[in-house]
Amino acid sequence: MTVREIVHTCSNADVARAALISIGGEFAAKVSEKARETDLTTGAFVAHLVKDFSRRANDDDWDDVDEAARGADQPILYGLRHIVAKAIGVSAGPTIAIEGLGSSRRIRGAFAHGACAF
Repeated sequence: MTVREIVHTCSNADVARAALISIGGEFAAKVSEKARETDLTTGAFVAHLVKDFSRRANDDDWDDVDEAARGADQPILYGLRHIVAKAIGVSAGPTIAIEGLGSSRRIRGAFAHGACAF
């Protein structure tokens, strides 16, 4: 169910950009760099990756995103991070910085607990 919400919301370039800003950190910087390489805005690039996922993913891929987001405080952000990381071939990373809290939260796998909401 979460992955369908990701596809529904993050297929919009403005929403995708806001979500990436919420994720932030080194991951967002890597995604922005990849977007520049394709001559797209960051939001358009992320939205394209999400749309491509929705067209090409098999059942296991959809299940992987649901599993990555399961139990997260912000499941849409974690699922989005999983989709984008896999699409561009980068690590989603073991931690996510939480803006304003001064430290990162250690998480199960790459996606167990929340980050900033968007």
